[in-house]
Amino acid sequence: MVDSAVADAAADVAATNGGETPAPAPSSEAAPAVELDGSALPPPSPPTSVRDVIIIGSGPAAHTAAIYAARAERQPLMFEGMLAAGVAAGGQLTTTTEVENFPGFPGGLSGPELTDRFRAHSIAAGTEILTETVSAVDLAVRPFKVSTEWGGTYFAHALIIATGATARRLDIPGAGETGPEAYWQRGVSACAVCDGAAPTFRDKPLAVIGGGDTAMEEALFLAKYGTSVTVVHRRDELRASKVMQRRALAHPKIRVAYSAGVAAAKGDGSLLQTIVLKDLKSGATTEQPCNGLFFAVGHVPSTSFLGGQVTLDADGYVLTKPGTTRTSVDGVFAAGDVQDKQWRQAVTAAGSGCMAAMELEHYMATLGEQPLEDSAEAKPAQAETMHQ
Repeated sequence: MVDSAVADAAADVAATNGGETPAPAPSSEAAPAVELDGSALPPPSPPTSVRDVIIIGSGPAAHTAAIYAARAERQPLMFEGMLAAGVAAGGQLTTTTEVENFPGFPGGLSGPELTDRFRAHSIAAGTEILTETVSAVDLAVRPFKVSTEWGGTYFAHALIIATGATARRLDIPGAGETGPEAYWQRGVSACAVCDGAAPTFRDKPLAVIGGGDTAMEEALFLAKYGTSVTVVHRRDELRASKVMQRRALAHPKIRVAYSAGVAAAKGDGSLLQTIVLKDLKSGATTEQPCNGLFFAVGHVPSTSFLGGQVTLDADGYVLTKPGTTRTSVDGVFAAGDVQDKQWRQAVTAAGSGCMAAMELEHYMATLGEQPLEDSAEAKPAQAETMHQ
């Protein structure tokens, strides 16, 4: 027999179909009785799950944050980027030949090897990593919306921005990464503190391009290892602070080439050997020995994808509250070089990644111990006032 409730339901279907009762599907066995208890059906699952945290970036700050967040069972999702800002996943470390100042590796190791270790550690801890570049975020809604260049859309209750900053390079023949003579990372670098102590540069003539405090700092650092350091500056006077100028100019190994530029970098096919200096006033050129050429013309923070939704400083770095990784938007944290324009070291970036993950945990605790329910209704995010 057919249950009376099922018969009533069949009559309703018949009425909907113009009074015709649909023919039953052929079956070799009698249909089993169906018991309807009248309880409401469970709500449908949301089409897209909401993560506790999405981490954008792939350097030491991003991976340290991921390891801590994963150990706290936040199941972080990381976007490591597909040549984001023209740099491979792993960030600026992937462009460094030897890393000799990261704790735990007394013999040193290459930048790519160190980033591979970071990645393996993150995965082992429980991080999900996607090799996609984030193109935009929407911080005006809760949960936050993250869009990728490949058309993906993801949501999270919190974000950790760790996209870093890329060293600004100059387009100098021979100083690039491709071409018959390309001496990038074969004598040409953008970080004296990272690379300057390497055997390649010891007891060799070196040069720094720039005229600000960073250039003076790098020249003083390199003077400990090289036989001489030429500071190449395009203006008639340095832009560095008077204190930094006095320190650099007083050093017996440092000289300044004013109103000058590097016209070319030349080598033996393996390593950099000389640079061609051009007098920007007369146009005259001279070639001088140089086994290490260092760019000190600033960095470009990778913050364009934020669309101005968090407070940045005049140079485009994310402003964080002093002593924290908190940004102007509650629930959005920034770690590493994207918010650090002073130190820019792998170890300091890793430390700020740890801070971001721990602040994330405190933030999530304020939202409640249980995971927040996914909601199709976006709620406005609250922005906070930032002070430099």
